[in-house]
Amino acid sequence: MSMLEVRTVTQRYGVSEVLRDIDLQVRAGESVALVGPSGCGKTTLLNLCAGLLPPTTGGINSGFERTACVFQQPRLLPWKSALDNIALGLKALGTPAGERARHARELALRMGLAGDDLDKYPHQLSGGMQSRIALARAFAVAPDLLLLDEPFSALDIGLKAELHALLLEYATTRRTAVLMVTHDLMEAVRLSQRILLMSAPEHAPGRIVWQVEFDRPFARRDDAWVYHNTAQLLATAQVRHAFSLAPVASPDTGGLYRAA
Repeated sequence: MSMLEVRTVTQRYGVSEVLRDIDLQVRAGESVALVGPSGCGKTTLLNLCAGLLPPTTGGINSGFERTACVFQQPRLLPWKSALDNIALGLKALGTPAGERARHARELALRMGLAGDDLDKYPHQLSGGMQSRIALARAFAVAPDLLLLDEPFSALDIGLKAELHALLLEYATTRRTAVLMVTHDLMEAVRLSQRILLMSAPEHAPGRIVWQVEFDRPFARRDDAWVYHNTAQLLATAQVRHAFSLAPVASPDTGGLYRAA
């Protein structure tokens, strides 16, 4: 089975140690969320998993054939049209021009873009459209591992829900593994099977200090279930400590580790 494996990774920038003794695995078809406060090393860990940084010590191995990244900012090439931005990875893979244009157009329309938007340049598009294009660009290369660095954080509630649905449909249909960074606990509950909580920055270097698993299929995660399990998470001592929230008297964590 394909798997991303991080083994005892420590990361330093000069004399500053930002991550210590990180171990995690992401298997084919699994969705994992990295959650924690600002500055705890989530994005650094994601960049290590993407191969954008070499670890100071430890090892990272990926058995996945193709990985795609979506960042907090869409990072579209300003001199290319929406269609050409979507097809960028296909061009890098050597896909013939006609085939990549056809595939990119079909994908863009499935993502909710209008046909007359595809010839526009990024500065002519709304932030929501740019986010759709960034997600479509990642989908276009048919990745078996998606790395997401808070790509939905700046979106309004309606657009965020729409892109959540597109991500879940794509990932579950293709059994694509997902490793995502988010500050949003509700987003993590909605989109992941496993949540890894990272330590607060005042306890640097960053570590994974706790994890929660959810067994319920994504299709059965209605709003009431998501709200209930998010509230349970917010009541735990681990989450409240990580996010510097005041403790609660008697947190009810029944069923939290294996929420059905």
